[in-house]
Order: sequence, then structure tokens, then C-alpha cells
Amino acid sequence: MAGGVRPLRGLRALCRVLLFLSQFCILSGGEQSQALAQSIKDPGPTRTFTVVPRAAESTEIPPYVMKCPSNGLCSRLPADCIDCTTNFSCIYGKPVTFDCAVKPSVTCVDQDFKSQKNFIINMTCRFCWQLPETDYECTNSTSCMTVSCPRQRYPANCTVRDHVHCLGNRTFPKMLYCNWTGGYKWSTALALSITLGGFGADRFYLGQWREGLGKLFSFGGLGIWTLIDVLLIGVGYVGPADGSLYI
Repeated sequence: MAGGVRPLRGLRALCRVLLFLSQFCILSGGEQSQALAQSIKDPGPTRTFTVVPRAAESTEIPPYVMKCPSNGLCSRLPADCIDCTTNFSCIYGKPVTFDCAVKPSVTCVDQDFKSQKNFIINMTCRFCWQLPETDYECTNSTSCMTVSCPRQRYPANCTVRDHVHCLGNRTFPKMLYCNWTGGYKWSTALALSITLGGFGADRFYLGQWREGLGKLFSFGGLGIWTLIDVLLIGVGYVGPADGSLYI
């Protein structure tokens, strides 16, 4: 009897140990899962990264590039496309050479069609305002009288043509003689003066309506005024009323 009780007690002790171990495992596993859930719920402090964009590269084309022919001869480039080392101590009217370089974004070639950046140009030593009238363009004025004594002048702003090289500023002021036209023809005015001058048609055509009315109601000043106007229009002394030139 005593021998049967001892194995039973040992079995009960073993069961208690196993029960204790199983509960311990369950408790430890629950704590780990709770810690894992807590870490998922609260991931801790987050790190933020600021992306700095790269500065955009400038792709703007300089305005002078529109005047510069691509892959042309460097010596034929307009003055706005090159930078030259000028010497203002040269002798006026004498040939002179200057060292020049093309501006950025400008491409040109030499006589052998090879790319070139530095070259030499030949020109005449003179300032831009000393150029002949065919080498620059000036603004026109329609508010001055072209037919007057003495001849009237007007202030104009002149700009040197692109292919012409000179010293100094390429834009300069200049006093020019009044030289503009309103579309009146000298031949038409003379023909009207000869044929219908007695009725003042020539004066009406030139815009001089007061003189035209005077000739109309006086029958051309009994012919005397008509003859005088024929001579004055023929020599160009009488012109349009707006002060312009004949065409």
C-alpha cells in the first residue's frame, strides 16, 4: 500500500511542475507580444528628411545671339556678336587691326571652316559718328519744313549698321536736314499748274487751299498768278503745304 502511494505522489509533483512551467511560458509569451504590440503602436521618434532641389541651370539665350549667324566666318560677324580690344590712339582714316573674341553662345569658323574663338579684324580708324551716311540709319522727323530758307535741321538718333565696325558708341545723336516726303509728285503738281492752274487745282493738290480759293475766285489772278505758279512749281520753290519733299 505504501509502495503504491509514493509513485502517485511523484506523479502529482511532476504534474505541478509541468503546470508551473506551462503558465510561466504563457506569461512570458504574453509580455513579449504586448511589448511588440506597443512598439508597433508607438514606433518612437521619426526622422524627417528635407529634399533640397538642385538649382535649375540657366538656359536663357542672350538677346545678341539672334543677330549672330551660326557657323559663319568670324570676320563677318556683326559688332554685337564680338568683343574687340580697340585702340583710340590710331591715326584717323588709316587702316588698323584689332584683336577680337566672340561672345558666349556664338559659334563661328575661320577661312578653313575650323571653329574659332579669337581672330583679327581689319577696319578704318574712325569714330562711328564720322562714318558716311550710308553706314548708319537715323530716325526721321515729319514735323520740320523741308522747303525753307535756310534749310531746317532736326535732331536725330542714328545707329550704325550691324556689319560696320567703328570706334566709340554705335548709337549717337546727329543734326540732319529735313528730308521726308508726304507722297506728293512734282510732275503731277506741274501738270495741274499748266492745265488747271487758273482754277487753283495745283494749290489744292499741294494742300494750300487758301491760295487755291484765291486763284479760283480771281481766275488765276487774271492769268498772271497762274504763270507765276508754273514757274515756281517748275523750279521747286513751291512745295507741299506740310513741308515735305516731292517724290
